[in-house]
Parts: sequence; C-alpha cells; structure tokens
Amino acid sequence: MAALGAVEVEQLRVVRGGKVVLPSLGLHVERGCVTGLLGPSGSGKSTLMRAIVGVQRVESGSIAVLGLPAGSPALRSRVGYVTQAPSVYGGLTVRENLVYFARILGAPSQRVAEAVAAVGLEGEEEHVVERLSGGQRARVPLATALLGDPELLVLDEPTVGLDPVLRRDIWDTFHALAARGVTLLVSSHVMDEADRCDALILLRDGRVLATGTPAELRARTNAANLDAAFLRLVDERRQ
Repeated sequence: MAALGAVEVEQLRVVRGGKVVLPSLGLHVERGCVTGLLGPSGSGKSTLMRAIVGVQRVESGSIAVLGLPAGSPALRSRVGYVTQAPSVYGGLTVRENLVYFARILGAPSQRVAEAVAAVGLEGEEEHVVERLSGGQRARVPLATALLGDPELLVLDEPTVGLDPVLRRDIWDTFHALAARGVTLLVSSHVMDEADRCDALILLRDGRVLATGTPAELRARTNAANLDAAFLRLVDERRQ
C-alpha cells in the first residue's frame, strides 16, 4: 500500500454558482516536497486549494490532509494558507502584522522572529508593508502562514506579478522550507515555474490531466519543455 501523502483527494465534486468546477477529482500530494498545481486560469486550482484547507463547500468526495478530514480544527496550526488576494495589512509594519496574526493563531512570540528569518525579511521588521519592494511584500503573507510552524503550506499563485529575479528568490525560499520537512502545494498558471517543482499536478477543466516530475512529463510527451508537454497532453485527451 502506498504511503499516506500530505493530501489525499478522492472523487471530489465541487459546484459553485450552479457550475460544476471539479467533477470527480482525485490526487495525491507527497510529503516533504514542492508540488506544483499547474493549469490555465479557470481550471479549478483555487477551488481545489480552498477545499483542501477546508473553506470550500464540497458536494461529494473526500479530502484527507495530514491524515485528518480537511477543515478539522486540529489542522488549524498545521496548515498554512496564502491566498491570491492580499492577506496582510499594508498600513502596518511587518512586525505589527506578524504580532497581530500570531495572537490570532495563539502562536508563541518567538515565532515572529523565526518566521521573519525563514522568509529572509531580517532588517525589514519595522518597515510599513505597503512601502516594501514587490518581492518583500510577497514574503509577508508567507511569513504569516509560517507563524503556526505548519507542516503543509498551500500557496495560491504566490509569485503572480513578480519579476523573474523575485520569482526565483521566492522559489528558493520554498525549497529551503521543503528541505526542513515542510510540504508545499503551490499553484501557478505560468508553465515555466513548473520546472522549479519536485512534482507536478497538471489541471485542466477541473480534471487532473497528468502527474509526475517535470522530467517524467517531458519524457512521456517527448517534448522539449513543459509548455509543449502540456499542449501535447491536452491533444491526447481530446483524441
């Protein structure tokens, strides 16, 4: 029997606004690695992530997160979630944001300094968030998600709008966290980020198109890059 992953989804069906977003989805997320959830806008990535963290109503199916049903109270300190929309207060300093969210989470005060160090924001603690550079601002929500010392981080398009250098730095941070044993599920619609992942889940129209490492998916499709691999997999599904 395969080892239980950080996330196990079986026959998940989600309907939003009368539209079936996820018809019957199943997937497995390995522990301790960076898994990319890749697909075009509207493929169901955000809905799936909301379901995994327990804030999306599901019609049927099951989701196990770290061995417990998604949304279980016991998971609140074990799962960190960063949404696409800004989730921190731009008018407060980095430290003020982190102290505020640490109190909400019931995290010990030392976690503030640890979260700052984990995302490379040392020296920026007293700066107002809205005055930080784009890359620094992107790290603040990640720092808040780390306050509970989570075992799983669910990150919904965390690098959107960042330039290539800043995206590289953020991905370096993700891999440093994975090296510490944190599992990361990172969504993106930018296929060139796929090569930065340990494993991939390609999603289209609410269904899993393919899974595997970047190298496995290129070899399977005989494609030079993952953009071409994705297109070939789409063509295979249409046949």
